[in-house]
Amino acid sequence: MKPRRVWAVARKEFLHIVRDPRSLGMAIAIPMLMLILFGYALTVDVDDVPTVVWDQSGSQASSEFLSRFGGSPYFHILGYERDYGALERAIDTRRALAALVIPGDFAERVETGRKVAVQMIVDGSDSNTATIAIAYAETIARIYAQEVAVETLQRAGGPAMRLPLEVRPRVWFNADMESRNYIIPGLIAVIMMVIAALLTSLTVAREWERGTMEQLVSTPVKGPELILGKLLPYFAVGMFDVLLAVLMGEFLFGVPLRGNVALLFGMAAVFLAGGLSIGMFISIVTRSQLLASQVAMMSTFLPAFLLSGFMVPIANMPPAIRAVTYIVPARYFVAILHGIYLKGVGLEILGFEAILLTVFGTVMVLLSNGKFKKKLT
Repeated sequence: MKPRRVWAVARKEFLHIVRDPRSLGMAIAIPMLMLILFGYALTVDVDDVPTVVWDQSGSQASSEFLSRFGGSPYFHILGYERDYGALERAIDTRRALAALVIPGDFAERVETGRKVAVQMIVDGSDSNTATIAIAYAETIARIYAQEVAVETLQRAGGPAMRLPLEVRPRVWFNADMESRNYIIPGLIAVIMMVIAALLTSLTVAREWERGTMEQLVSTPVKGPELILGKLLPYFAVGMFDVLLAVLMGEFLFGVPLRGNVALLFGMAAVFLAGGLSIGMFISIVTRSQLLASQVAMMSTFLPAFLLSGFMVPIANMPPAIRAVTYIVPARYFVAILHGIYLKGVGLEILGFEAILLTVFGTVMVLLSNGKFKKKLT
């Protein structure tokens, strides 16, 4: 392999990128646009759940109880209704996602220390929001009930009541519990995988469609030199995209980067080399730009988005699907990014994922080189 030949092919491919606004836009603008759109649109935080109330009691006790919901960051009381029909219309029209029904004897039961049932109606069409909203409501009700029990006991002149168990939660690595801090690092891996495969999936196929492959075959450039020369410009563009994504995560989304920056870019380089080689392999096999782009999207975006642990925890997947995730390289890179970004750990913790990612990159580079033959048939 001669560096001069590799550089000649790399220079030719780089000039093509610069002179073709579509390729340059795909290489730089699209990753940034995807990061902005997904970064702001994707969230699993449940805040300000729109809630309507039917307060049949109308007492000070019910008002105090409802103030706990109104003062919580998790619920937003839209208004008060007077019957079930109004509550049903509010939920059917999605004006509200939850409804609270306070019974008429609420104050009497609370003052006498008897059990009282408060009904909560939740729109289950959004199961994730419904589950979290119910958990929030149960917590608010439990705290209110404990405070009422303590006050009732004190008014009766009894001894101070102490709860036998107290949970003191302490959140590590993402103290504010913001989903953005978890989503943005994983999103970088998904975008890199898709864009890398899409960019190089058009390179060799473009040569076949334009009839310039005959010229390349007639030159003394060897197959590995041609493949490496075509990969280098896109590798440089990809690393520039990684830099922009890291800067956007830091300054636009405010995601803390606690780990080693050099390790982050080193692992990104390994992952990018594998992703680019996947696209190159697809381009060599299909020899069609349209087919190559479609195959690249299907074989990279869906696995990276659904099977990497980016959106759905792998532990929650069925056993058969969990087994498939082991051949998805984005799984290991997402784990590495989360470890570097949120935990600030290094290879002493992420060594296994780093080894598997390196194996993936090496295998894909060798596979794309071995598949390409300097033949016209």
